[in-house]
Amino acid sequence: MIVAEDVPWKPVADGLLVRVRLTPKASRDSIEGIETTAEGAAIKARVRAIPADGAANAAVSALVAKWLGVPKSSVALVAGGKSRIKSLAIRGEPENLAREVAAKLRVETQKH
Repeated sequence: MIVAEDVPWKPVADGLLVRVRLTPKASRDSIEGIETTAEGAAIKARVRAIPADGAANAAVSALVAKWLGVPKSSVALVAGGKSRIKSLAIRGEPENLAREVAAKLRVETQKH
């Protein structure tokens, strides 16, 4: 079970900052749970796009927007443009976004 201290997101003033580990050139676009990286927990994402000219970065932003049901314009890459580990900013109400991500990933967020 994953608990709140191990989650790959954190609330910020205007939304959520999410850590994603991206695998480009995959057979399909998908979000596949949480994995542990050197930087901490990250959401595993796979996209069909190749990592050239920002295609994979645009694809992961679009994938996360669709997955959360938010407009593409509310998801932006803020770090990791040339890395597999990326930080995405998702604009919106932080508490609602965190609850939605936790529910989709089935993360236990209750305090001990």
